[in-house]
Formats: sequence, structure tokens, C-alpha cells
Amino acid sequence: MIYLLVASIVACSYWVWTPDKDTALLRDKYAQAPSAFIKIAGTNVHYRDSGSKTLPALVFLHGFGSSLHTWDEWSKTLEHNYRVIRLDLPGFGLSGENDDNDFSDSHDLAVIMGLLDQLEVRKASFIGNSLGGKLAWRIASTYPERIEKLVLISPDGFASEGFDYDKQPKPSFMLSAMTLALPKPLLKMSLVPAYADTNSLTTAMVDRYHDLMCAPGVRKSIVARFNQTLLKNPVPLLQTIQVDTLLMWGEHDAMIPVANATDYINAIPNSHLIVLPNVGHLPQEEQPQLGLAALQKFLH
Repeated sequence: MIYLLVASIVACSYWVWTPDKDTALLRDKYAQAPSAFIKIAGTNVHYRDSGSKTLPALVFLHGFGSSLHTWDEWSKTLEHNYRVIRLDLPGFGLSGENDDNDFSDSHDLAVIMGLLDQLEVRKASFIGNSLGGKLAWRIASTYPERIEKLVLISPDGFASEGFDYDKQPKPSFMLSAMTLALPKPLLKMSLVPAYADTNSLTTAMVDRYHDLMCAPGVRKSIVARFNQTLLKNPVPLLQTIQVDTLLMWGEHDAMIPVANATDYINAIPNSHLIVLPNVGHLPQEEQPQLGLAALQKFLH
């Protein structure tokens, strides 16, 4: 009987064990032109720079666990009238690990601004979703001379369950276990709440998220980022932002509720809110044309 038990445990472990995927295969699939790589602040940054270099620049910053591919649909249209720059943030997508294992906001900002310096972009409009939204408003408060307009899509930054100001988050067993086991059905379950219409989450999208979460070093980097998170009250920084700011929020965002928009409206002087009906946390994926129309109107 004990042998049967051991065999069952081994078989179960084998089923759920999820090794890293081959870098070369992932690059073949997800780093098509105009993808490029550049080493900045210890990170081999995967980025795309499309559209004419003479056009106004837009910089897109994705959310936690995502990649530059979340902006694919918007980029196809916008690159006709803008220079569109997007990147995999440190520890995500094909950017992978950081040499110093530093995933603080200040390091992220150094990577983003370092990339723009290398691309000789002195000023741009920044568009960020979730974690990318937090980084976008941090850039607006830290580098006001580098920003044209600001778009925050369900941005992160205020205290929430499990994340209090000036306190390290409690380690999560499930998050740590992800470095060893990440079955695709389990990942899909974690993605579903980000969409108001779950039919918007296609098989191809789940495959992409899973592939890039299993890129070498990404899961370990995500755990490191979580453990390094230290929230500060964002209001003093938000109050310094003077550029025109659009807050875009999905009506049915289950990840960061639209009610949180009030905190940003009250803190950022020149801000206004657009609520997208029947949309969740990722309007650029779920209803790209609806969110794109709002974005284009604001940028015009």
C-alpha cells in the first residue's frame, strides 16, 4: 500500500511540475520584429519601438505578470500616428531576471528611463495598466520634464488587502510554489477575474501568459518582486503631477475596483475619469476598440 501511495505522489508531482521553457523557442514565438533587446541596469530588456521616430512618442507599461504583448491591438492602430514604445518590465516576459535581483519601483524607473535615453526620447506620453499605471504616475511625479500626457488604466499604488503602507507583505506559499508548479488550468483560473466577459480570454491568450510566465527566471523574479514590495502613501507624489491625466477604468474590474478611482481623482489636480462599460481589468485585451477610442480622443 505504501508503494502505491509513493507512486501516486510521484505521479502527481510530475504532472504539476512546470519547468522553465527554452529561451530560444520563446524568442522565436514572441520576439518577432520589431522586437529588440538592450542591457540596461542589469536587465536584458525586451522592447518594441514602432512607428516613425519623428512622431510623438507613447510609452506603454504593462501590469503584474503580463508583457508588452498586452498592447498588441492598440499598437497596430496607434503606430500610424505615433511612435509606440513598449517593453517587458524587469522580471516579466522576455526581459527575465535582473542581475542584482532588484525589483523595486526605483529600479523599474531606472530601466524605463534608461531605455528612453538609449532611444533618444526626451519626452513622451505614458500609458500604464495596473502595476504599469503605478510606474507611470511615479515617472510623472519624478520626471515631470519628460512627460507629455498621462493615462492610468486601473492603476495600482494605494493600500489594499495584504498590502499596507510601510509594511512588508506576508510571504505567500502559493506564490512561492509557483516557481515549481504552474499548471496551465491553474493559471487560467487566476486570469479569469481580470475579464468581465470570460469569453474574451482566448486559448491563445492563456497560452501566451503561460509561456511567458515560464520563461527562465520569471517566476523567481515575480516572487522576489512581491517580497520587495513596500507601499508608501501615494498621495504626496500624486499631488505633484501637473500634466493632463486620464483615468481609464473597467466598470467590472474585479482586481482593482473602479471605486478606487476616487482616490486618484482627489489627488491628481488635472485628472478626469472614463469608465468603460462591461469591461474588467484589461480593456486593451478585452474590448480593445472601446478603450482605444477613449485613448485617442484624450491624446488628440
